[in-house]
Amino acid sequence: MPAYIQGNLALDPKTKPKVKIKETTKVVYRSKSLPVQEKMLYLFTVVLCVIVAGVIIWRYAQIYEMNANILRMQKEISQIQAENSALKQEVEKLQSAETLKQKAAELGLGPADEEQSAKQAGSSTASTKTKTSTASNKVAINH
Repeated sequence: MPAYIQGNLALDPKTKPKVKIKETTKVVYRSKSLPVQEKMLYLFTVVLCVIVAGVIIWRYAQIYEMNANILRMQKEISQIQAENSALKQEVEKLQSAETLKQKAAELGLGPADEEQSAKQAGSSTASTKTKTSTASNKVAINH
């Protein structure tokens, strides 16, 4: 723009500021690549860590499986113990004197009369042993 505009010198001529660009260069230093031996050392270390981690995880899996087996066996043991106690109660009930008397009455067995004891004394000892063993077998089978 001219400094003189229609006779007025009061105006300051406008000058555009010039942008100064300063070029700087940045020095980049490239690091040398790692030697092969060092790379192999790092690779070996990583592989070793992976193997150790795998072994630890495998052992934890085995421990978990053993704990699951232990719990299953404890459950089975408690069921068998409950069944065993129920069977013991049933045996005690069946061996009671009242139950035995009822079973004997149902089978037609009773106390020996004098006639039966006289017959037993008069018969041979071999037949007595046979009859006694047969009677005891009947009683034993019914239990």
